[in-house]
Amino acid sequence: MINRGNNRSEVFHKDHDYLRFTEMIGEAVARNPMRVLSWCLMPNHFHLVVQPHNDGDLSRWMQWLMTAHVRRYHRHYHSSGHVWQGRYKAFMIQEDHHYLTVLRYVESNALRANLVDRAEQWPWSSLYALKRPKLFPFLVPGPLPRPRNWRVLLNKEQPENELEQIQISLNRQRPLGSQKWVEKMVKKMGLESTIKPRGRPPLIKKQG
Repeated sequence: MINRGNNRSEVFHKDHDYLRFTEMIGEAVARNPMRVLSWCLMPNHFHLVVQPHNDGDLSRWMQWLMTAHVRRYHRHYHSSGHVWQGRYKAFMIQEDHHYLTVLRYVESNALRANLVDRAEQWPWSSLYALKRPKLFPFLVPGPLPRPRNWRVLLNKEQPENELEQIQISLNRQRPLGSQKWVEKMVKKMGLESTIKPRGRPPLIKKQG
């Protein structure tokens, strides 16, 4: 999932902002159990990959996290108004190589944005947390383990077609997976609108 600062404005201004939000992720897990698989905090947005236990868990979990963060932000910066652009965007991921594709996208985000020279140098992501499990106990293993050459993969340019597929899923909140799996999830969850072509339908000229 993703959420951006209001009008794409910067939300994390200093290290303490990143640190406090990371701590809040842990607090949210303590209040509303959630399996946190990956994350990356960027200056004006964040990515999170989570696995809910039950239906409705994600909405409750995110509501607490976003509300707690906005309150903290206004209290700390003596501000008011919208901090985030609105409701987060989320999409389902098939538990196969598509899952690892998304993890790669998330944990190499800072590298793609040229904030660091290597992905593992960015301290506000699950990649950094992997080597520090005692500091980040809420980070749990996902349905597939990261491969042994994970850091090598993260520091290589991700194929354009993978980035494109993820962007489409993010923008349209469309499930990401094989065509058969996507069709199954769309039907099951009532997500038909996420796979329909965008724009107005073409006009059909009447004959005669």
